[in-house]
Amino acid sequence: MAKDLLQFRNLKTQFHTESGVVKAVNDVSFSIREGETVGVVGESGCGKSVTAMSLMRLVEAPHGKIVGGEIFFEGRDLLKLKNHEMRLIRGNDIAMIFQEPMSSLNPVLTIGEQIIEPLMEHLLLPRKEARAKAIELVKLVGIPRAEQIVDSYPHELSGGMRQRIMIAIALSCNPKLLVADEPTTALDVTIQAQILDLMRDIKEKFKTSIMLITHDLGVVAEMADYVVVMYAGKVIEEASVFELFKNPKHPYTKGLMKAKPVINQRQERLYSIPGQVPNPIELGDNCYFSDRCESCMDICKEKQPPLRTQENGHKIACWLYEEGQGQ
Repeated sequence: MAKDLLQFRNLKTQFHTESGVVKAVNDVSFSIREGETVGVVGESGCGKSVTAMSLMRLVEAPHGKIVGGEIFFEGRDLLKLKNHEMRLIRGNDIAMIFQEPMSSLNPVLTIGEQIIEPLMEHLLLPRKEARAKAIELVKLVGIPRAEQIVDSYPHELSGGMRQRIMIAIALSCNPKLLVADEPTTALDVTIQAQILDLMRDIKEKFKTSIMLITHDLGVVAEMADYVVVMYAGKVIEEASVFELFKNPKHPYTKGLMKAKPVINQRQERLYSIPGQVPNPIELGDNCYFSDRCESCMDICKEKQPPLRTQENGHKIACWLYEEGQGQ
C-alpha cells in the first residue's frame, strides 16, 4: 500500500479584514498518498484554493496568515521551513497549475524564458540544455511548432495553449506532487477533455500525485481516486471516488450530486441547493450548513459535528450519523 506523501493536520488559515477575521481554512485535515489523485470539491469560497496556497506558502502577509496546524510533505513540516528551504521545494518537488493561466504567466517574458527559469534554478541546467528541455516539454503537452512557441509571448497563444504551457512549467522538474487549481476552468469542452487526458498520461508516466481542486463533479468522477468535500472552510465528507458517488452521505454532498445534470434524463429545472454559503466572518459554533439543510435538527444549530469514520473508510461530519440519530 502506498504511503502518505502529503498530510494536512488541523490547518487553519485566516485573513484579517476591516470587517473582521475570515476563517478561510478552518481545521482542515486530509492526506494524499504516493501516486494518488485526490479531488477537493465544493462551491466557490469554501476554502479549496486557500488550502492549496497554504500548502505552497503563498498566502500573502500581513492580511493572510496560517495561524495553526501542520503540513507534512515526505515527513517534513513545510510550515516550519525557512523561506529559502521552501523555495527549493516549491516548483521542484511540489508544482502548481494556477486557476487563470493568463494572469499567472508573465506577459513580458517569452514562453521559453518562463519554462527555462525553473530548469536552471532547480536542476542547474546550462541555458542551452534548458532551452532544449523547454522545447521537449512544449511537445510533451501536445503543442505543435514547439520551436516557434518557446519564442512566443503569452498573449499570442490561445487559452487552451496557455493552460498547457502552465502544465509544462509545472512538470519541468518532474514534481512528486502536482496541485491543479481548476485546471479546466474557462476552457471549451474539447480542450477540457484534452487537458484531463494530458494530466492522466502524466500521472501514469511519472507516477505523480495530484491534488485536483474543482467544483466539477464530472471531472472528479473521471480523474480522482479519493474525494474530499469542503464547505465553509471545513472538510465535511471524504471517501474513495466510487464510495462517494455510490453512497453520498452528507446533505451538502447529496445536494451537489442532485445539482449535476444527467444526460438523457428529462428535467424541467436543475436542482439548486437552497440558501447561500455563510459569511466566513460571522461563523459560530453551529454546523455551517444548518441554515440550508432539509434535515436540520436542534443540535445542528448549537454544535459543530466532528468528522468521524464510518463503514468503508467513509468519513463524514454530520449529526445525522452521530449516536444513532438517524440515517
